Amino acid sequence: MRKVIGAINMTVDGFCDHTVILPDEEIHQHYEKLLLEAGVILYGRITYRLMEYWKEFIEHPSGEKSMDDFALAIDNIPKIIFSNSLKNTGWASAIRSDLPLVQTVTELKQQKGKDILVGSRSLIIQLMQLHLIDELQLCIHPVIASKGLPLFENIHEKMLFKRTKTKNFDSGAVILYFEPVLAS
Repeated sequence: MRKVIGAINMTVDGFCDHTVILPDEEIHQHYEKLLLEAGVILYGRITYRLMEYWKEFIEHPSGEKSMDDFALAIDNIPKIIFSNSLKNTGWASAIRSDLPLVQTVTELKQQKGKDILVGSRSLIIQLMQLHLIDELQLCIHPVIASKGLPLFENIHEKMLFKRTKTKNFDSGAVILYFEPVLAS
């Protein structure tokens, strides 16, 4: 069965704000590898629109290898976008407004293939509430944003996790890998 991996960047104070995080070469390389090892990535409309930024690097490479390689990896991975308003992207493999998230993810998990990445804060929250996240990768950057969208907003039940791994970056960022602990 395929794993559902929620992978997201956040600040020390728990906010998801791409404008205050400055990923370096090492972090781009990490996420490039993560994309190459996955079979599909799930986005909500807002995050998908933010990620379209990388399409420009396909047509006009920056000359910075880690950014250009990341752009190629994100360009090549199949993308499923969950949106009721987005109709045509040209970049996504599918736009889902017809099936509920739980049904789509449950069906994807049953298929053979590489793991399923979730790259949107809103989808990670929803899938956590549905107990469909198999691994949570929190890349915590050494920044205090003091405002923004809190990652764990609208989680209203206690959820237990076990840390399985830690990855440190020279920039001071750290990825904490967690698996949910099922309540007995």
